[in-house]
Amino acid sequence: MVRLTDKYRTDVALFRYGILAPLISDTWEGNSDSQFFKEAANKTYTLPNGKEKNYTPHTIYRWYLAYSKDGFDALKIKNRGDSGKFRRIDDDIADQIIYMKKEYPKLPATLIKQKLIENGTINDEDLSLSTITRFINKHCEKTSMTQTKEMKRYEREHINEVWCGDSSVGPYIKEDGIKRRVYIIALIDDASRFIVGIDVFYNDNFVNLMKVIRSAVTKYGKPKIFNFDNGANYKSHQMKLLAARIGATIHYCAPRTPTSKAKIERWFRTLKDQWMAGINYNDYRSLDELRDSLMRYVQNYNNTIHSALDGLTPQDRFFNESSQMTRMTDSQIEKAFLLEIERKVSADCIVMIDNQEYEVDSKYANRRITIRYSSHLDEVYAYDKESDVYEKIHLVDKHSNSKIKRKVRMAGNE
Repeated sequence: MVRLTDKYRTDVALFRYGILAPLISDTWEGNSDSQFFKEAANKTYTLPNGKEKNYTPHTIYRWYLAYSKDGFDALKIKNRGDSGKFRRIDDDIADQIIYMKKEYPKLPATLIKQKLIENGTINDEDLSLSTITRFINKHCEKTSMTQTKEMKRYEREHINEVWCGDSSVGPYIKEDGIKRRVYIIALIDDASRFIVGIDVFYNDNFVNLMKVIRSAVTKYGKPKIFNFDNGANYKSHQMKLLAARIGATIHYCAPRTPTSKAKIERWFRTLKDQWMAGINYNDYRSLDELRDSLMRYVQNYNNTIHSALDGLTPQDRFFNESSQMTRMTDSQIEKAFLLEIERKVSADCIVMIDNQEYEVDSKYANRRITIRYSSHLDEVYAYDKESDVYEKIHLVDKHSNSKIKRKVRMAGNE
């Protein structure tokens, strides 16, 4: 089954955020906002569907106002309210059709129209099938689009302008008699060499990367730029959403350009030479014990004079610019660090998340909905993008449900 509804809207929102990111993250060095909008409008952009397009300064300005007022979700395409009226194939419809044909080249016009109806873009009477077919024949040629991005070398002046992130294979430890490989995920502030985030895990995945980022943002504020390599965790859809929600930009290192993340790689080499080389792995019987040892090493590193910092320690250099810390509220952090997926609700109002059944309100029956949830599934919400409402949902309580059904049957027999 073709999945378009929220995926397409999110892809468009990420595309729009990518245009706005230098202004939002305060990394653009022009003279005024109006200059930014004019310069951005002079560029040709490749849409998520592969189509090239230009935008007016006013359009980009409207996106910026929407993001400033309501955050990332305000950049998503809204459902239209002109049902029942004759519709031409406007830009939004055209983008969706081209997107579907790019993702699913064999998808017929009948199913494309069906998806446009299902996601609320049109009603059945709004567009004829022949109109959609003519559009496909004229505009949906098979194209291959390759995007290349120029990667600039970072030499930032202030803290929290750039955080470089990476992971590394750590030592083996024996826990409960089982030998297990450990992975280390770390974030270093480019200007101060201060380690803002680090932890050890048994798995090198996005959820664990998110834990490290969340801890760093909570303690030290948010960065303007994340500098990552092209690993799957860093290029994941969830990572792009996270950066957009906190108002940061992601720069990806071009292949075979190690200088672009030299500081974090150099730091990992130092870690291996100084910390890992001196470890007796038999002394650690749990991940928590190894974590305590690593945190002591990092504390010592952050408080040791660094040769590149003019006699300062990384910690001193970082906190000398505490005014550069842009902090988020607890509520903002809580929402920004929720994972997001789409799920189809069954007729009996059940959705599956990580092989567990959750019960949602009956109004969602047989609909695709957006689910936002914490990594440990202790907070799970049905999210309404149009109204920005979070509705908490819970695991199915089959025992309680059976009691309700019995009462209904008994009442029906009276």
